[in-house]
Amino acid sequence: MTVTSAELAAEFDQHRNRLIGLGYRLTGRIADAEDAVQDAWLRLATVDRDDIRDLGAWLTTVVSRLCLDRMRSAAVQREQYVGPWLPEPLVTSLDADPGDIVAGQDDLRMAALRVLHELPPDQRLAFVLHDGFEVPFAEIAEVLGCSVVAARQHASRARRAMADADPPPRAPLPEQQRVVEEFLAAVASKDVSAVARTLHPTVVVLGDSGGKARTARRPVVGVDKVARFTVGLMQKYDDKLLENLRLVLVNGDLGVLLPGSPEVAPRVFTLAIRDGRPAEIFDVVNPDKLTRIPW
Repeated sequence: MTVTSAELAAEFDQHRNRLIGLGYRLTGRIADAEDAVQDAWLRLATVDRDDIRDLGAWLTTVVSRLCLDRMRSAAVQREQYVGPWLPEPLVTSLDADPGDIVAGQDDLRMAALRVLHELPPDQRLAFVLHDGFEVPFAEIAEVLGCSVVAARQHASRARRAMADADPPPRAPLPEQQRVVEEFLAAVASKDVSAVARTLHPTVVVLGDSGGKARTARRPVVGVDKVARFTVGLMQKYDDKLLENLRLVLVNGDLGVLLPGSPEVAPRVFTLAIRDGRPAEIFDVVNPDKLTRIPW
């Protein structure tokens, strides 16, 4: 049965959000995910729909292949990246619908994505496709151009690396709000000791600037160093700027928007909580990753 262009477009749109979510998990950037999905649509327009038994599976395979090319290229580029690399933050207001890509997706929290994107591209793809999207290993092997046994090994190694890294789980939103408010109040006091009392003993700050704005270029590790870093950072903002601080959702977790000025770059940061205290603080100031932020 011949499918009209309008029917094909409508059928494709049913898969769009899922595909963008897949692309974002693999590449860490919404623009890359959207480009891969658009390229998949263009490829779909050149084939006979009747030859595709399962459109969702076909599109998943095409988007995965397109993202794999980007991932392998990005892996080389990140060797020259200045400072830690973090995924582009997905920011929504507290009262907004976070959308299908983020809502309820525990694997999209920044703490998990950070670990995921430290994996080699083939491991990341095998893990995301199998554990996140239930793609059979035979299809994953086809995307990677390897044997089914090798595809299983890629996923197994990724799974083991994720478990060993043990990123903090997503805390309930009320707990996040309490922790964030206590942390911000301590930072606003500019009292290093007060900030230190709010932090988890293993706390670390990861700042992503790409060399284009000011943040820590290496992980800041330990209670005292993190407390001094955060107080020093806030001292660069005047009181008027701090009054415009906004609580938002960052990849589904509570986070903060800090507007910029000619002297200070705008930034997005969010916390990962362990045992009721901030254990990981993600500070994104790379302007290339903040273009979609609703300032």
